[in-house]
Amino acid sequence: MIQNENKILLLDRKHDGFSGFIPPGGKVDFPESFVECAIREVKEETGLEVTNLIFKGIYEYVNLKKNDRYIIFNYITKDFRGQLLKDSPEGKPVWVDISELDHLPIQKSIRRRMPLFFKEGTFEIHVTWDNEKNDEGEVIIRET
Repeated sequence: MIQNENKILLLDRKHDGFSGFIPPGGKVDFPESFVECAIREVKEETGLEVTNLIFKGIYEYVNLKKNDRYIIFNYITKDFRGQLLKDSPEGKPVWVDISELDHLPIQKSIRRRMPLFFKEGTFEIHVTWDNEKNDEGEVIIRET
């Protein structure tokens, strides 16, 4: 998450079956670190170079039937430089006022964690995946 005063940078995404706003991010390329991945993904998707990332928390999906876990590491920064890309493969980078977030199409998993970026401390969101419904089951949110 990149914050500039009362705005955050999101991508206006229109593919993979979802139209709406998401923060920059992506998968870790072995053997890079999680922070290196966050810096690289932001550059690739927005054109901006970020520094001074602050770890905010973990969002994890646990699939008990498959004995599988998917973990998302969440960071925020106010330190960036460069020019925004006009468009990127993941969507158009757009500065969005934080007060407007409730009115934008945002996936429920992103909406759930969004306010936690702006609170003191860190968070852990643990989601059990329900295979039969192909959707989230139990959701536990811990603020630390």
